Amino acid sequence: MKNLVIVESPTKAKTIGKFLGDDYEIKFSMGHVMDLPKSKLGVDLDHNFSPQLEVVADKKQIIEDLQKSAKHAEVIILATDPDREGEAIAANIHELLRVKAKENGLTFQRIVFHEITKDAVEEALKSPRTVDKNLVDAQIARRVLDRLVGYQISPILWQKVRRGLSAGRVQSVALRLIVEREKEITAFTKEPYFTIHALLRKEKEKHGIEFTLLEIDEKKIETQQTFSLYDGDYSVSKTVITSDKEADTIVSDLQGKQFVVSDVQQKETRRSPQPPYTTSTLQQDASRRFGYPGKRTMSLAQKLYEEGFITYHRTDSVTLAPAAISAMRSFVKREYGEQYLPQEPRIYAAKQKNAQEAHEGIRPTKMDLDVAGVRDVLGNDCAKLYDLIWRRGIASQMADAVIESTTVLVTAESKSRYLLKTNGSVLTFDGFLKVNPQALADTKLPDYKSGEILEEENIRKEAHETPAPPRYNDASLIGTLEEKGIGRPSTYASIISVLTDRAYVERVERRFVPTPVGVAVNDFLVQNFSTIDDIPFTAQMESHLDAVAAGDKAWEEMMKDFYTPFAESLEKVKDAPRVKIEAEETGEKCPECSVGNLVIRVGKFGKFLSCSRFPSCKFTRPYVEQTNLLCPKDNGNIIIKKTRTGRRFYGCSNYPNCDFAAWKVEDIKVAKAAKEPMETKEDNGTDKTRSKSLAP
Repeated sequence: MKNLVIVESPTKAKTIGKFLGDDYEIKFSMGHVMDLPKSKLGVDLDHNFSPQLEVVADKKQIIEDLQKSAKHAEVIILATDPDREGEAIAANIHELLRVKAKENGLTFQRIVFHEITKDAVEEALKSPRTVDKNLVDAQIARRVLDRLVGYQISPILWQKVRRGLSAGRVQSVALRLIVEREKEITAFTKEPYFTIHALLRKEKEKHGIEFTLLEIDEKKIETQQTFSLYDGDYSVSKTVITSDKEADTIVSDLQGKQFVVSDVQQKETRRSPQPPYTTSTLQQDASRRFGYPGKRTMSLAQKLYEEGFITYHRTDSVTLAPAAISAMRSFVKREYGEQYLPQEPRIYAAKQKNAQEAHEGIRPTKMDLDVAGVRDVLGNDCAKLYDLIWRRGIASQMADAVIESTTVLVTAESKSRYLLKTNGSVLTFDGFLKVNPQALADTKLPDYKSGEILEEENIRKEAHETPAPPRYNDASLIGTLEEKGIGRPSTYASIISVLTDRAYVERVERRFVPTPVGVAVNDFLVQNFSTIDDIPFTAQMESHLDAVAAGDKAWEEMMKDFYTPFAESLEKVKDAPRVKIEAEETGEKCPECSVGNLVIRVGKFGKFLSCSRFPSCKFTRPYVEQTNLLCPKDNGNIIIKKTRTGRRFYGCSNYPNCDFAAWKVEDIKVAKAAKEPMETKEDNGTDKTRSKSLAP
């Protein structure tokens, strides 16, 4: 008799099958085999919120196959993913096979591994355990919690906002962030400010160096700054130079004055590598560098994991296994030299208070596997993501980069005393940047001496405006959700996907803009379910779920604490007024009734045009977002289109006769510029050459 090993996916089964011998049979469940019913609430409110789980309809044949295999097995080994969801899948499979196992006297074992390699799987088989009830309870609690919110608020949205809408516990908070940011942008008023720059040349130097005005009479000038770890938050500093006239006065006062070097400060700074990727930071980087939505990143990472190329990709930990650290250090020493190794291995700790430190950060499983090896198996997109993971992982165990930083201060005396500054830096040792290069351009300065006089080449002012707060993109929204403790690593991609699929938000230039429907849903939820749609409350619920997972709290008790005030809100909202969705005017008369105007509405399948007199006039037609651009291929109108994942691109309105497409306006201009010189005419007026189209 063979041992039966059950995993989630066929690819994972195939990879594990390479490591295990003939004594093992590998089967897969294709994810969850049991779930709450779709047709009803599926939660018994009168009996401790007991979930009424049932076999997923399209998994019945899979369960029958597993049951047949169980009859001939000696041991059933549950090898699902090492997280709460994987634990719940293992528990469901155990429940469905338990009767057959009892008949045959079989035993169940639960094993976990964070990478699909021979050593990891064999080590896991040596240390089997039982299914962790606490982890299963935490997953049940999350599922029940989300079901109660979704299935009990959604019908209210149908009545009070529009039919077909739905609500989600965590998605609603993410929507609130996006809507509130949009309101901040709308209410924002730009303010002008000026900076003053002097181009000063050292004697015998060919070119001058630009200095920026720092102080006037020892009063520091604060220039506008926008900064954030996630590009989600922002900060505005006022400046003392707020008028054009004031800037001109300063420029005039500085012209023709003597500029003296007052101080030269040099110091060595070190730049340390970042820790290995977590689910959140991987999605953020993939979004910034490649424009991948979170869902796309997780799909590619899943393939890399199942092929055994990277460790488990759903993690909030940055911990590395001692064996992995040793392998990385050996690789660095062999490939780059001992000078690229720090004296001691780098140990990282997660910043999130509830990070699961038993997990590892995302890293390559084989240090010698290059990008070409991954590309041959999984294609270019997976290879690009693997390259990010490999470089970040290897760099995490390398030496600091060393930078020599120089600050030069210059003074000028006139009606006032002016202090100007310039900075320079030179990379003296690349360290971890050798494998993980980042934007760090050398700005080497001349050898300035304190007291020397610099020659003025130019004094100028530069006008600016305080920037509005930026809209969220994939990276900044994921970073903000993580920072505020909302959701878990495995949920970020699905949160964004749900918001775009429901047409609550749309991507414009890779940033999220709420639709009128999204604004209406958010405003209704904030007004009537302020507790549920509250960031601190949602973060607190995550802490409660973590307490359940740790065995410190009963999930039924947690649900009771949540549901009592929630039920009261459900009762009160019955008397709430209906919310009107603001429709966007087009200025075009309805072609059917000639009375109403055409407005842009958002339906289940996205935007469409309809008559403002609906339901009196039921005219509708598809909405096409126009631009003022012409196709460089056939001079057709360029319109905005969307991919299947919701990403916007520019395409020709004459498709399919013309297949021109581009991601950015710049690509259209480049295509047009490339085309025009190529076109010549024969004497008979026919085209002699044709240009090729660009496609995203």
